[in-house]
Amino acid sequence: MSTAPALAPAARADRQQRRRRFGLAALGAAVALVFLAPYSVMVMSSLRTSVDVKTSPPSFVPREWQLSTYAQVLTDERFLNWLKTSLLVATASTVVVMAVAIPAAYMTARFRFPGRTPFLLLVLVTQMFSPTALVVGLYRQFFELNLINTYAALIITNAAFNLAFGVWILHGFFSSIPKEVEEAAQLDGSNRLQTLWRVMLPLTKPGLVTATIFTFIAAWNEYIVALTLMIDDSRKPLTVGMRAYITGYEQNWDQLFAASVIAVVPVVILFAMIEKHLIGGLTAGSVK
Repeated sequence: MSTAPALAPAARADRQQRRRRFGLAALGAAVALVFLAPYSVMVMSSLRTSVDVKTSPPSFVPREWQLSTYAQVLTDERFLNWLKTSLLVATASTVVVMAVAIPAAYMTARFRFPGRTPFLLLVLVTQMFSPTALVVGLYRQFFELNLINTYAALIITNAAFNLAFGVWILHGFFSSIPKEVEEAAQLDGSNRLQTLWRVMLPLTKPGLVTATIFTFIAAWNEYIVALTLMIDDSRKPLTVGMRAYITGYEQNWDQLFAASVIAVVPVVILFAMIEKHLIGGLTAGSVK
């Protein structure tokens, strides 16, 4: 007789928990659909003819399917050059940022030296300036250095504007790691460089992955500086080069959408490769 009343509250709590989970899942699915809607339209538009794209009223499903657009884009020498430039600039910029941000963040997190606080403030202030506001000065500077229309100009600019983010996020991760972890490694015979490489970097993997992803995406999507500095059509990145599909004389909307879909693929692949490293505690595995 006393068991039934005791089970009733538990059953109600279980039902409420299931409703809550269902509601959260439904909300997550709705948000996902909102974010995926533009991409689905882009994919569908790449599979229809250019005339169909401009037809009014528009339809979600193509009136006339055209599956050869991707082959046209992937065999376009201009597109391949733009893709090569984007991959080169984004990868090189990310490598430069990480190579500079790791030691800078580690030094500012573990050592106290004169000018440390002004340095961190200076790094933070650089985040307040947009490349768009400085594009005229950047052009003049690179013109004086004879770097207009070079990959080096884009790599330097993208690295400079993303370095502050890398330093600050890694500074926070390094500061959060207990000093006892380093001291234990040094007692085992590791020097400062070995401690950084073998102990600190593995523990800051979530921060490294985050900085890498954001830097690569920022360099991959950069438009204004590339539009200003790159003159040769074959040296332009994808963000700038794809404008050639829509001109005053021809409008290849199908190729533009197909190129846009392909341009998303490298970022998706990068995120899929390193997303698993974002999961886990900051110091997971540091204590047995």
